Amino acid sequence: MPESIRLYDDDADALLSPASFPDRVSLLPSEHTQLQPGTRIRVMWGQDMLRDVLDGKYRAVVCSVNEEDNSRGLIAQLVSLVTTSQWSVHAVTSYAKMFHESVQVHAAHDREPYVLKYDLDSVLILALLRPKGRDHFTLADLGRGFQTITKMISGRPERRPVCSVSFLGATSNRLVAGTGSDPNAEPSFETVLRTMYGAGYRGDVYPAPGMWRLADVGVFPSYPFPAGLDRMRSGSS
Repeated sequence: MPESIRLYDDDADALLSPASFPDRVSLLPSEHTQLQPGTRIRVMWGQDMLRDVLDGKYRAVVCSVNEEDNSRGLIAQLVSLVTTSQWSVHAVTSYAKMFHESVQVHAAHDREPYVLKYDLDSVLILALLRPKGRDHFTLADLGRGFQTITKMISGRPERRPVCSVSFLGATSNRLVAGTGSDPNAEPSFETVLRTMYGAGYRGDVYPAPGMWRLADVGVFPSYPFPAGLDRMRSGSS
């Protein structure tokens, strides 16, 4: 970097050594390819999802919901903080439970997960409903859910821009692989992004808070990741 370029006023550049901050990531530049719209998922490193939604940066938000308790989820924070919302945390959960009960009667053979819409007036929540009788989602659930979400936002400019949680590090609505040597293990962030991308999703994704302690691993600002990553994994230079 040229000596004439400084990040901060006075002597703050010398004071803000990355080694002094445990919560940080090492952001790598994205690959320079031909510019085409709708070809990437943007990863929102360094941004506060809740604040961005409240600031009106998005028209739709993707998260999860269950029929038992949503008090610790993002959806609870949104319905509490969005001033135009007529939803409460209790009402969110009651609606999810009522929907599940209705499905059991009228569409018991439909494939889960379902996507529930919660209109908060200033923002639309598209919530993946956790399958009945389970305390988790699988990657297969995530893929089917995002296929539905992609259809729900396709051709609907009033539902864009859209952002999503990463579904990692969750407590009440865990995401597990569902297959492989350890089906109960949480998948990697790359696998989650690949699943969303394969389902057609091209919005923004916010990393899980726990991912801020991975400063020793380089991260990219968008998906698909650079082709060089696969070459490195295969042992090629």
